Amino acid sequence: MKYKLIIMTMLFAANATAQTTIDVHSHIITPEYVEVLQKNHAEMEEGFPVPQWSAESHLQFMDAAGIECSVLTLSAPQPFFGNADESSRCIRQVNEASARLKAAHPDRFKFCAALPLPDVDAAVKEAIYALDTLHADGIKLATNSRGQYLGDEALDTLMKVLDERNAVIIIHPHRPTPYEAKLMQNTPLAMSEYPAETTRAVVNMISRNVLARYPNLKVVVPHCGSYLPLAVPRMKAVYSAVHAKGLVQTIDWEANLSRLYYDLAGGASPEIIKIMLSITTPDHILYGSDYPYISGDVLTKNKQNLTDALLRDEQLAPYAEMFLYKNATNLFGQTHTNN
Repeated sequence: MKYKLIIMTMLFAANATAQTTIDVHSHIITPEYVEVLQKNHAEMEEGFPVPQWSAESHLQFMDAAGIECSVLTLSAPQPFFGNADESSRCIRQVNEASARLKAAHPDRFKFCAALPLPDVDAAVKEAIYALDTLHADGIKLATNSRGQYLGDEALDTLMKVLDERNAVIIIHPHRPTPYEAKLMQNTPLAMSEYPAETTRAVVNMISRNVLARYPNLKVVVPHCGSYLPLAVPRMKAVYSAVHAKGLVQTIDWEANLSRLYYDLAGGASPEIIKIMLSITTPDHILYGSDYPYISGDVLTKNKQNLTDALLRDEQLAPYAEMFLYKNATNLFGQTHTNN
């Protein structure tokens, strides 16, 4: 096995220049989106300044890092500040800008469309337009939109529409609601609360069997699965007791968990990936960068370090190509159909 691993590593390294990496966790930040945030004094709502972004700088990063294609999503905060029309206009602009960028660089960019939640009716209309007319590659959903968490029964109508279109959903954490400012003052959201927030939202989806009820959905969980490798065993450990008392409904664990995919943004290492594999399979792990929230230079070095570490690891080396591009190709190679 040792010699097989050495040969595999040499072959992989020899073909490194031809390697196709797909980045499923990157962001588009349009001037119009920033203007809406500034108008509503929300530039620092997530505790971190919105970074500058341009298509040109994104392509430069991709070329330097050896990334063939990036999947664009809108980050946080959600551009809803009580004015539904303003939110819908902003979201539409971002989605159309993403579609134009994909059309201009069809081999380099895909995008998952944003939705103007918490207005569910407007979100349904935008999802249909984005998937059917703009040919979005999926949908981005916030963990919560002004307190409306994923798994909320109010979102069932939207989930049905997405299920009919075999949609890929990329989740991104947003500031929790309610938000305890004093508690989180010394620890920026991205350091701890974002993984907790993501876990909170996915656990709520599992508890309501969202993915079991809408089996055509595929959901990408960010940041190495967040705290789910700890949360899922905990849920299962106490499930029988709370279910026996009628505190939770029957959960179809296999149906829910089998629909979840996980990106490697935010501190991936062989050790972390092995923990992720306690709740998923190698074909559900995808590379992600989180550009431009971390500088291109840092991300380029991180990606190379991760690739080198994977190839040195006897257990994970056979899956390196799957993590870097094959799994994403399989996931986004699916086409949505309007049933």
